[in-house]
Amino acid sequence: MRPSSCPRLLRSLLVSGLLLVSGLSSLAPLPAVAGDAPCASCIAEAASVPFDPAAFDAHVERVRSRFEVPGIAVAIVKDGQVVLERGWGVRALGKPEKVDARTLFAIASNTKAFTAASLSMLADEGRLSMDDRVIDHLPWFRMADPYVTGQMRIGDLLTHRSGLGLGAGDLLFWPGSDYGTEDVVRRLKDVPLKAGFRERYAYDNILYAAATLVIEKVAGQPYAQFLQQRFFDPLGMDGTRFNADALRPGDPAATGHARADFTRLQPTFALTWHNASGAGGLYSSAHDMARWVKAQLAGGIYADAEGNQRRLFSEGQQKAMWSLHSPMNIAAPAVPELAPAVPAFLGYGLGWIVSSHRGRKLVWHTGGWPGMVSRVTLVPELGLGVVVLTNQESGAAFNAITMQALDAYLAPAERTDWVAAYAAAADKGRKKAENAWAARVAARDARSRPSLPLSAYAGTYRDAWYGDVEVTQGKAGLAMRFDRTPLLTGALQHWQHDTFLARWDERTLNGDALVTFVLDADGRVDEVRMEPASELTDFSFDFQDLRLRPR
Repeated sequence: MRPSSCPRLLRSLLVSGLLLVSGLSSLAPLPAVAGDAPCASCIAEAASVPFDPAAFDAHVERVRSRFEVPGIAVAIVKDGQVVLERGWGVRALGKPEKVDARTLFAIASNTKAFTAASLSMLADEGRLSMDDRVIDHLPWFRMADPYVTGQMRIGDLLTHRSGLGLGAGDLLFWPGSDYGTEDVVRRLKDVPLKAGFRERYAYDNILYAAATLVIEKVAGQPYAQFLQQRFFDPLGMDGTRFNADALRPGDPAATGHARADFTRLQPTFALTWHNASGAGGLYSSAHDMARWVKAQLAGGIYADAEGNQRRLFSEGQQKAMWSLHSPMNIAAPAVPELAPAVPAFLGYGLGWIVSSHRGRKLVWHTGGWPGMVSRVTLVPELGLGVVVLTNQESGAAFNAITMQALDAYLAPAERTDWVAAYAAAADKGRKKAENAWAARVAARDARSRPSLPLSAYAGTYRDAWYGDVEVTQGKAGLAMRFDRTPLLTGALQHWQHDTFLARWDERTLNGDALVTFVLDADGRVDEVRMEPASELTDFSFDFQDLRLRPR
């Protein structure tokens, strides 16, 4: 995982506020905080505080201005009622369409809560158990270690402690490939494990793709249909779409925006996770997500079209989803201003993160997508839910809005300037990355030359889990192309010795990589290794796991 300044770090859920967290190798007790236990009078006081829409409106506009976010949509639910659902700004830069409560955004990893709930519903029906082995439902399922293959349970698919490394296998579907979901999951057998089974937390997406296949096998229907019938239709989430492929003509979808080369804000590329939709495919709106939040806060209970109470999942299943299964480290805040955001505990549940803020338990998740990031936060004991959807890659923006909304109910007397605090953290992270890049440039031997003629580096290289990567030579020099990933195409510029810099043609990827050709004793290319060039590169560019060999 990259530092907290990473533009799409949010999808990994490794940042809470500005908290950078990593896996714990033991279940050591977490530190207590004075006043951690809520009192009845505090809860009553929070419930009686009136929400100030005018002040919140000014806050959101300040966030939009400070972090340059074209459009934001927010929903706030309190005690079963929608306090606020509305939009600010525009769907796309340079276009007049405004963001409102029904504007669709990619909610990315906030999809994971739906996947966890789907498995929980099937467990309630007795059609599976969270303790079932994955191979009992997908006999062909394989991990790199036979022991892990045999011991992997359905619940393990959801908790990020399988032994896979951070973002392992994401290149199979990020930034978009032509593999199918089963193709992706079958390739797990060659994705390297970086830790012991259930040893520590490390966020991944690929096991949620496996969870999608389990749901389809057990339910006997495509996951898109399952979600539509079990969640979207019953809850009245009429605008929600399974993924970008399912968007319909006329749907009021926002356009994502990113900083090309980490500098120039512009619309970014279109993407669909057709092959890992259960990990992060959904498009939804503040209006629809408010309905999802209401059902969550009501313990899975909702009213049908006739006003009758229905239940999505049992209390026991919700308790399991909201319980801490994988502890996560708590780092010191990057800047003192963010000290109030430090939780007393932090860990991953089933499709949710669980932590605390000002003595209250939070259940939340973030989502990161090219040009769109989001956060959904629940405070169960106060019946409070906050949804923030944006069309720019600024976690500082959605965090500043979320924390402001939470404090309006949890700590109305506090005057934390969340915009200033997250801006300071973002500036510090960006400066750190710039210094790291400057140091790398300074260490470069720019006068060195490749060991071989450029033609000797050209060829087809294969990685066991990804597949083929082509290196070609043309009039302009070398170029690289990932065969299954159209967006990973670009020039190879000589960096030093036998290392080149891959500069992808799509500059909003912000995923340039250093490519090193390792020579054997006879001076031939034996292996190609890659690594992200910048500390700001998203963790899903897991180039470091590739072992490319000449075909």
